[in-house]
Order: sequence, then C-alpha cells, then structure tokens
Amino acid sequence: MRLPGFITPNFLTISRLVFVPVGAYTLFKNGGNDPTWQYISWGVFFTLGLTDIADGNLARSRNTITELGKFLDPVADKVMIGTAMISLSVLNRLPWWITIVILAREIGITLFRLSIIKRGVIAANKGGKIKAFFQGFGVGFYVLPLSSSLFWFRDGFMAIAIILTLATGIYYVQSALKPQTAR
Repeated sequence: MRLPGFITPNFLTISRLVFVPVGAYTLFKNGGNDPTWQYISWGVFFTLGLTDIADGNLARSRNTITELGKFLDPVADKVMIGTAMISLSVLNRLPWWITIVILAREIGITLFRLSIIKRGVIAANKGGKIKAFFQGFGVGFYVLPLSSSLFWFRDGFMAIAIILTLATGIYYVQSALKPQTAR
C-alpha cells in the first residue's frame, strides 16, 4: 500500500503523542467503570501502539531513519504507557507501586539518554522492543474489563513486563557505558 508523502515515520510518532490524551479521556469516561468506554479506551491505546510498529517499519522501508525519530519514538512510547498507567492507578485498577517502578525506570533511562546524547542516540534494541510489547499488552489487560477469573493472567503478564523493564534498563546502562572502540 502506497502512503501519501506527508505520512512520515516522525508524523506517525507525533500523531501518537497528540492522541494519547484521547486514550486517557476514554479511560476516565463515566467514572472509569463503564465497560463500553473501557473497550473504546483499549482500542485507542491499541491503535496508538500499532502506530509504533508502523513508524518503525515505514522508516526502515523508506530508509528515513532520523536521529529525531530514534529519540522521539521511545519518548512517545513512554508518554503513552505512562499516561495509561497513571490513569489506571488513579482509577485504582493498577497498583501504584507498579506504575512507580516502571515509570521510574523509563524516566531514568530517558534522562540517562539525554545525558549521553553527545555520544549519539542509542536506538532501541530487541530487548527494549520485547519489553515494550509486554508493557503495552500488560497495561492493556488492566484497561480491559476482564473477569476476575483472568486476573492471574493479567497480573502474570505484568510481572513479566516488570522483570523485562528492570533487566533491559540495566542492560541499556551497561551498554551505553562501555568504552567506545575506534573504527
């Protein structure tokens, strides 16, 4: 499928940032307890998550990977996941400690990236992509109005997301601090 020229990877990333408040709005609609609005909110966040996949694929297919895109894409991911997690915690549907642990890592890594940006932007790696997958679906299961019989699955998925979040954070810092070799 051929897309119009104005639809660039960075356009999709910025669009994701612009539409995150829509996901939060729908999550809080009718007090946050309306299953219809929970499904709508899940659909909004799921669509935003798909734009994350689309912008990366588009950048690679058009050979238009930019430093701005390498930096902005993970920031958009963090804004999206952070907004959903904080909203769910405010609604008492996601424990605050989970939100704090994940967002502390995400904000910490973002600040770390900014502090070493002179050395170049470090692009996301496979572990980061797997972490983002588990975070996205983990949070998504908290957005959906699941039966309490499925909470074990939802909570297990989130436990894996937490482990991956912490492990990839440690790996990212270790990788960034390795001495640069001359080429």
